[in-house]
Amino acid sequence: MPSPYRAIFAAPGTVGFSAAGLIGRLPISMVGVGILTMISEITGRYAMASALTGTLALAAAVIGPQVSRLVDQYGQRRVLRPATLISVAAVAGLLLAAANGLPDWTLFVFAAIAGCVPSVGSMIRARWTVLYQDSPRELHTAYSFESVVDEVCFIFGPILAIGLSTTWFPEAGPLIAAVCLLVGVWLLTAQRATEPPPHPRDKQTARTSALRSPGLQVLTATFVATGAIFGSIDVATLAFAEEQGSKSSASFILAIWALGSCLAGIVFGLLHLKGRTERRWVLGVSAMAVSMIPLLLAGNLPILAVALFVSGLAIAPTMITTMALIEAHVPRAKLTEGMTWISTGLAVGIAIGSSVTGLVIDAAGARSGFVVSISAGVAAAAVAFAGYRRLTRPAQGEEPSSDGGHAEGTDGKDSTGDGRQQPDHVA
Repeated sequence: MPSPYRAIFAAPGTVGFSAAGLIGRLPISMVGVGILTMISEITGRYAMASALTGTLALAAAVIGPQVSRLVDQYGQRRVLRPATLISVAAVAGLLLAAANGLPDWTLFVFAAIAGCVPSVGSMIRARWTVLYQDSPRELHTAYSFESVVDEVCFIFGPILAIGLSTTWFPEAGPLIAAVCLLVGVWLLTAQRATEPPPHPRDKQTARTSALRSPGLQVLTATFVATGAIFGSIDVATLAFAEEQGSKSSASFILAIWALGSCLAGIVFGLLHLKGRTERRWVLGVSAMAVSMIPLLLAGNLPILAVALFVSGLAIAPTMITTMALIEAHVPRAKLTEGMTWISTGLAVGIAIGSSVTGLVIDAAGARSGFVVSISAGVAAAAVAFAGYRRLTRPAQGEEPSSDGGHAEGTDGKDSTGDGRQQPDHVA
């Protein structure tokens, strides 16, 4: 491991909570693809399968920020354990309903309840932020490492979920995902020394959402469109692989996509770039949009794999930059909630992207599903450009998670380029 990454694990407890986070985050990429594969295996209905995964994602989008708000207020252990038990029980009900051919509405009910799944990635990043809040370089490296972990999950998660559901039994993928969530959250919450301190709130503060920050609104809206990219590619790749006569290879194609992002994240974590963070973020979103175009031209699985690898190179750097912007725009007492809103935006987008793509594929074939990916990429870039000024505009209010500022110098401090310190950026 390169020395910057080795350095961040010098602090006690970092290896433990990071390992727990890896286990707890596998369901991110396993549950949706696993349910999609399970339903398509049992019924052959892609529209139904994508609508079900969309319901799960939408439910997580609605409930997830509320869970994280409670975490900020009461602490991770007190909130995450009961929330995880409810989510795992709902997934178990969903699997039983699917296996026994119960009416479709029962599947949607269980999928909606399962949406209280906690955002494990946000919980891990919150721990890193508390640990290295006064060390910008280490925090940048930690965020980069977590983005790499996300991509590792996206590399192996679909392989496990699709492989288990296609070669063992249809419900196997979502079942193992639920077990990983339960084990990961329990291991994480058992580590109290690195748990961020709760921030009790008065009545007025408790009613105020982190989403009141104009900057966070822009980031979240952009990631709704980004989520649509992810959701559409998952569904379209699975359907395209089936049309090519190799449905099980979809997991490997998606893993190659994540591998591109993983490698880019590793390299990005070693860099300490000058210039405005917002500009790098807009550039990253635009690169994701442009990289969608070759997907529509892929005529076979090898070409699709290459196209997805290239498109993946823009994902992790954009996610890392997003976390830096959240830290600048969200009060420390609402940091976990702020990070979860990005996951919420992705979840909403995944729900929209997967549902629309399922309908498009049923009507016009698998390759047409990538039209949704291209459209979502264009939408993400448009929102990013439209909201650029809101990201650069200082806000007044509560103390942000970082010292504010948007331009990252090589000394790890934020500067405007003319030597003046930027004002705080807060919600």
